[in-house]
Amino acid sequence: MMTSRVPAAVDALLTILRAAAGLSDVDIVDGPTALNLTRLKRIHVGWQPGAESAVALEQSFNAAGARTRDEVFQIACYAEARAGDREMKARRDEVFALVGEVETALRATSAAPMAPTLNGTVLWAHLTAGDLTQAQAEGSAAGLAFTVTCQARI
Repeated sequence: MMTSRVPAAVDALLTILRAAAGLSDVDIVDGPTALNLTRLKRIHVGWQPGAESAVALEQSFNAAGARTRDEVFQIACYAEARAGDREMKARRDEVFALVGEVETALRATSAAPMAPTLNGTVLWAHLTAGDLTQAQAEGSAAGLAFTVTCQARI
C-alpha cells in the first residue's frame, strides 16, 4: 500500500527539470551537495540553505469511510547563480530566470501534457513561495529558495 506520493513526486520533478531545454546548462541536484564554486548555475530539489526539512507533508482522509487520503506537500528547492564579478543585478536576473524556467517546465504543453501533475504522480503541482538572498564574496551570488507545492490522493 502506498503511504505517500512524495518519493515519486520528487523523482518526477527531477526528471522534468533535467529534461527542460531551458535548463540544459544548469546542474539539477537531488538534495544537498558539497559546495562547488566552479558550477555557476544550480537548482537543488529537496534542499534549501537553513531549511529544516526537504519536504513538508500533511495528510487527511478525504471522505467518510477512510478509503483514500488527501496529501498536500511542499518540496523545498533552491536555485543559485554566481559569477566572479560584482554585478548583483545580473545574478539576481539570472536566478529569477532559472526559477522562471522551473515554472515553465511545470506548465502543460503539447510535448509535456503531464508536467503539472509531475508526470501523473500528483493531482497538481505549482510554485508557491520564494525567498531571495544575495551575497558578495569572491564574486557575486544570488539564491532563490522556492517551494513546489503538490496535491495528491493516496
